[in-house]
Amino acid sequence: MDPYISPSAIRHSSPFLTKAMVASAAEKAPATASGGTRRVLLFPLPFQGHLNPMLQLADVLHARGLRVTVFHAAFNAPDPACRPAGYRFVPVGAGVPTADLVPTGSNADFAGALLRINERLQTPFQNSLREVLEDEEGVPACLVLDSNLRGMQVVADRLGVPTLVLRTGGAACLVAYMAFPALCDKGLLPPQDHSHLNMALDDLPPLQLQDMVFSTTTPHETMTTCLERIVESAKCSSGVILNTFNDLEDVELQKIVDGVCVPVYAIGPLYKISSGAQSSLLSPDQTCLDWLDKQEAQSVLFVSFGSLASMDQEELVETAWGLANSHMPFLWVIRPDAVHGSGKVGLPDGFEEETQGRGMVVSWAPQQDVLGHQAVGGFWTHNGWNSTLESICEGVPMICRPHFADQLINARYVEEVWKVGFELVGKLERGNIERGIRKLLREEEGGEMRRRANDLKDKAIHCIKKGGSSQTMVDLLVNCIMSLPSSI
Repeated sequence: MDPYISPSAIRHSSPFLTKAMVASAAEKAPATASGGTRRVLLFPLPFQGHLNPMLQLADVLHARGLRVTVFHAAFNAPDPACRPAGYRFVPVGAGVPTADLVPTGSNADFAGALLRINERLQTPFQNSLREVLEDEEGVPACLVLDSNLRGMQVVADRLGVPTLVLRTGGAACLVAYMAFPALCDKGLLPPQDHSHLNMALDDLPPLQLQDMVFSTTTPHETMTTCLERIVESAKCSSGVILNTFNDLEDVELQKIVDGVCVPVYAIGPLYKISSGAQSSLLSPDQTCLDWLDKQEAQSVLFVSFGSLASMDQEELVETAWGLANSHMPFLWVIRPDAVHGSGKVGLPDGFEEETQGRGMVVSWAPQQDVLGHQAVGGFWTHNGWNSTLESICEGVPMICRPHFADQLINARYVEEVWKVGFELVGKLERGNIERGIRKLLREEEGGEMRRRANDLKDKAIHCIKKGGSSQTMVDLLVNCIMSLPSSI
């Protein structure tokens, strides 16, 4: 296995080390391509924000000559028709009860659902993995699994298959998860006094204590177990893959290196280096791109809160009138299940008339295409990692409205570290929304955020070019996969 080269060794301020590392990876790349008939196994978590990066990674590895087998839960299954030849898809857990495995709404028990997914899919996966090992020619190189699937990693270890772990969140998120037990030992978590939620965490700047309260409904013991298993999956693997890039999270990547003691590969942004094949569980409305073509450059606010977060009817109404009263063009994604406790979405009377010609509402959008469109000037987001990373890589500043889990951490970094957006705090109220939109799209402060976002966009583009940090890490990752020993 190639020894890990820390993020500090590939900073652009160290050209000698960068050139040496690039040369080393380049020397091995031809051998990898020529020997790329081995198969790599993958197992994503069955949620949109986790499926996308795993299938993007599959595309990257397939492009390097590896054959791909994707294990997947029988629910929220990816569409095999969207992938090229050379892929095999293996459903796991058909017939397993799923009603409590698909959390809905911002107050759902996501950590509990993750533990139940591991419990119920572990035995079916063991049977499926055994069959694949018996059926396929040659020994698979390894299993790349979502870091939330520790139970599947245990199965792979038992059957002699080496594992790599994909973290679909940012590096800062994993650092926070690693620090969670220490905060519990200090008596800070779970918080006893809510008046201290804005307390700064000296060991995790710029985070505050409230950023570590990942759910207000999940029992503390359940959250603790869930995070312990995520960190265990990293430490028990042959390497950790992160969908981020060195110039964005170099300090956090170094903390991970020091903490997990296995190779770490920061190879993002994955969506920029994959084939671009869609893997959405929802059908995007492509007509919104035609609508964007008719708008002025950097004039449109894109509004989307992801595939899981929801709001109540009052929040929907306030959001609608905040958008209308801003008098700014907007593209608003409202999923059919976006309002919790309701089977349908009802926009307030008069909203469509007030916004006719300058606003468009769709049930789902091709987000990467939208953020990359020249008409889009800002993104009001829930700050899931995919959305945050895509916005940064397209140079689009953000209005942040995090709901749960790593979204809280991502929003804090957007505002205080990268300074490419700001959080809309407190209760959603139309006047506050209107002011936030104007701040982002019309005021100088928003213009400064846009300039910083464009600087990060340039760095993201550079890192995926030949000799860039992420491209070099992809080379090292493929070399690692090709050289992993198997005990099958």
